[in-house]
Amino acid sequence: MNRFFTTDIAGGRASIRGEDVKHIARVLRLGAGGRVVLCDGAGTEYDGVIESLAPDEVRLSVSGARPCPAEPRCRVTLFQALPKAGKLETIVQKCVELGVDTVVPVLASRCVAVPARDFSARLQRLRRVAEEAAKQSRRGVIPQVEAVRPLASLALDGFDAALLAYECERETTLKAALRAHGPGTLRRVALIVGPEGGFEPEEAALLAARGARAVTLGPRILRTETAGMAMLAQTLYELEQAEG
Repeated sequence: MNRFFTTDIAGGRASIRGEDVKHIARVLRLGAGGRVVLCDGAGTEYDGVIESLAPDEVRLSVSGARPCPAEPRCRVTLFQALPKAGKLETIVQKCVELGVDTVVPVLASRCVAVPARDFSARLQRLRRVAEEAAKQSRRGVIPQVEAVRPLASLALDGFDAALLAYECERETTLKAALRAHGPGTLRRVALIVGPEGGFEPEEAALLAARGARAVTLGPRILRTETAGMAMLAQTLYELEQAEG
């Protein structure tokens, strides 16, 4: 069933505005009585029945409020060093599908890509990618994509665990680092992925001083656009398995 996000839900009624109105009327050709799933963007979904359509608004009745089953119990933030070309859009899209909560682009010393002075247009594009991926993957929230920040500004003290993918780490695996915490104790996790050339030793030391634990992702060197997806998928799988 088609899925839409709106925060305008109250008293058994809801409305949809913006580009989704055109999609409902012109692409899906839904009219009064048409059924959709509505998400409030905070993890709750509803059954919606269209009552009326106007050029700029769709009004619906809603019922059956329930937690979205696609949302992970653990909120994972991916700190992703800026990759080359258009790879960041792919990273955002796939990580939203996998269950990320927030993506934060990070500027590290070995980043080949340098953000434009005005990153706002690209940020809006990335946020649209996140919204479309959330709809496609039946998420109950639209994950956040934040503005680029320098590596030195990262604060990790608000996380239950912060894990750094580091090619110089040979012993501690991601699985072992996660299993060092008791089942159900991780509710906020940070994953940190470097650029194409990896992190400088000084950067890894800085992150370690702020609480990040370096982990290996295995004997093969992954591309930066692959590493974040691999870390995220394994992290959520391990946590969901541990919690049953």
